[in-house]
Amino acid sequence: MRLRWFLLPIFSILLLTSPSLAARLKFQKIDSTQNYLESTRDWKYLLANFESTGTVQKKLIPQLNKPEIFSKTNDTSLFGGIIPLGKEIPELKSQVKALMARYSFLKPGMFFLDIETGNYLNIDGEKIFPAASTIKYPILIALFEQVDAGNIKLDEKLVMRRDLVASGSGDLQYKRAGIKLSVIETVNKMITISDNTASNMIIDRLGGKAKLNQRFHSWGLKNTVIRNMLGDFKGTNTTSPADLVRLSALVDQHKLISEGSQGQVLDILRHCHNNKLLAAGVGKGGTIAHKTGDIGFLVGDAGIISLPNGKHYLAGIFVIRPHDDERGREFVRQVSHLVYQYLDQPKLSQKY
Repeated sequence: MRLRWFLLPIFSILLLTSPSLAARLKFQKIDSTQNYLESTRDWKYLLANFESTGTVQKKLIPQLNKPEIFSKTNDTSLFGGIIPLGKEIPELKSQVKALMARYSFLKPGMFFLDIETGNYLNIDGEKIFPAASTIKYPILIALFEQVDAGNIKLDEKLVMRRDLVASGSGDLQYKRAGIKLSVIETVNKMITISDNTASNMIIDRLGGKAKLNQRFHSWGLKNTVIRNMLGDFKGTNTTSPADLVRLSALVDQHKLISEGSQGQVLDILRHCHNNKLLAAGVGKGGTIAHKTGDIGFLVGDAGIISLPNGKHYLAGIFVIRPHDDERGREFVRQVSHLVYQYLDQPKLSQKY
């Protein structure tokens, strides 16, 4: 008995001082039912790895090594299980690649899908990026899904609790705790001015991060995960360009929300105040319903763009950049302009 009590503290010391063992135990904190990352490791470590390798190491975070959500070679495959996938557009890809060569210091990922033809542009579209405020897009859809189910009413009041107040974007942080806002007021602030406090109020009303992650996973968004409440300035919440395009496809095809809710959702997204990314590349007569994101070392944008002729396409793009470098935004604007101009051509009504 004395020997056991003597050895126990020695074993504890060895456990705590063994870096490899401690690291293994740290990364064992994973919810096996959801297969989501629960590590407390700073995103900057992952960012450095992304910048050096172009992807997230399989051996570091096995669960982030997701299979691609579409086939590049099978023309009859379905994107997201709902839209017949056409072919990649070589001329557009070469134009974007040439642009990337001029911005070689940026690390972009993008996916654009022409709804009518199924043809697409994919450049690292399946890679995982910090979601920044684009995470508010799937949160918006989850809310209206619950509205359709009758579980939430848009006119019900939410209380702005002190623990939900967040810095960063938005004006609710300057209001006194305890004020009440309707759900529709709150969600409008979440999208239009990207209010972080409003986002936390909606997350809370929807049951928290774990429940939302379950919803995202059930939609097939394999890389879209909320790990921290907003604002997530370190970029621990993640998604991918293809995930957000898949979400847009599900919304467009009425697979998640009703036609009435879809109309409200698109109207909210069309009033996003940030018009410096994809919106800046949309040509005359075109419209965009979208959500942007910006956390210094990254910008992103995703949504649905409509052409004057009634056709539309889906977009998702992220760019890792030097901190607050305006050239990251300029790159997104130029990519958006190239895609819009190309898809606005009358000849593109036929498949390749």
